[in-house]
Amino acid sequence: MTKIYLGLLAIIPLFTVGLVTNFNNNVFAVEEDELQCMAGEVVFLRYTNPLAICIEESTAYRWVQLGIGIIIKTSEETVEEPPMEEPVTEEPVMEEPPMEQPVTEEPVTEEPVTEEPVTEEPVMEEKPHTWKVSTGTIDSMIDPGIGHETHQLAIILSPSENVYKGILTYDASEPIQLVALHGPLAEGETSGQPIWTPDGETKFALTLVPSTAMGTWVFTGNALAVHTMNPDGFTVSYSVSYMEEEMSDTVTTGTIDSMIDPGIGHETHSLAIILPPSEMTYYGVLTYSASEPIQLVALHGPLAEGEDSGQAIWTVDGNTKFALTFVDADTNMGTWAFAGNALAVHTMNPDGFSVSYSVVAGKS
Repeated sequence: MTKIYLGLLAIIPLFTVGLVTNFNNNVFAVEEDELQCMAGEVVFLRYTNPLAICIEESTAYRWVQLGIGIIIKTSEETVEEPPMEEPVTEEPVMEEPPMEQPVTEEPVTEEPVTEEPVTEEPVMEEKPHTWKVSTGTIDSMIDPGIGHETHQLAIILSPSENVYKGILTYDASEPIQLVALHGPLAEGETSGQPIWTPDGETKFALTLVPSTAMGTWVFTGNALAVHTMNPDGFTVSYSVSYMEEEMSDTVTTGTIDSMIDPGIGHETHSLAIILPPSEMTYYGVLTYSASEPIQLVALHGPLAEGEDSGQAIWTVDGNTKFALTFVDADTNMGTWAFAGNALAVHTMNPDGFSVSYSVVAGKS
């Protein structure tokens, strides 16, 4: 009896395993078919759970060895998800609108209206201190100056409040005298020098330089003319280049009285200083009319130590010394082109004199 019982106990487990295996294969067929595992995974059925699962293939084999369950679908049988295809986006095709043929219009040609150009005469602005030029031929007239009624005069540059400086070149029908006027003079400035006046009120100092029928003259003054001492008329052709300068410290017209010369050795002489001593050098033209014959003076310096070596010297104190240019004009009227550090007019006697003049000078 005991042996029969033991035999039955041995058969029961085998029967049970067969039932479970058959049960699993039939009951869970639907569930395993519905599973879709990833690559490298298998469908595994555990003995303790009727639901199949997806696990790593290596894990599944270890579980089988441990008796946890069985593999019911391997990785080769696992259905891989198809790759997602990127949707193809088609670029819209832009249809170009049909080209329209341009309508060509025949251009209308208009005859241009021709306007007569308006020509404006340019206005020439005279700049101060610029050279001017004049050329001409004139006939003389009776001199309108008081005391000159039997003389002839041809005016080239009319009286001006400014000072002329220039060069006159002339060709006359007979020998003439050159005339420059200085002024008008102020009250009391008529002190023996030659005077020209048309009415006895407005007075000019007169520079009258005898000349020939042809020549050139460098001049300064407030007026320029050509003159003869006879009543018969004459004709003169000329060219003059000149500037008209406003008054300044080196451009001036005036009348001065002389003083005792302050230079050592000149105590019995008279001197009229026109441009005072300066460290800068004057250069220009002097035209003058004096009450007696004069000498023209230009000073150069002051001289440095040892530079007084025999030349004529002018000094007021024996220390500050100037070289002396001393030109005996032997006349009371004339013109002098000069350069120097001072300009003066001089006589050899102690009696005073008067001189009227026009000077136009630069300084550098």
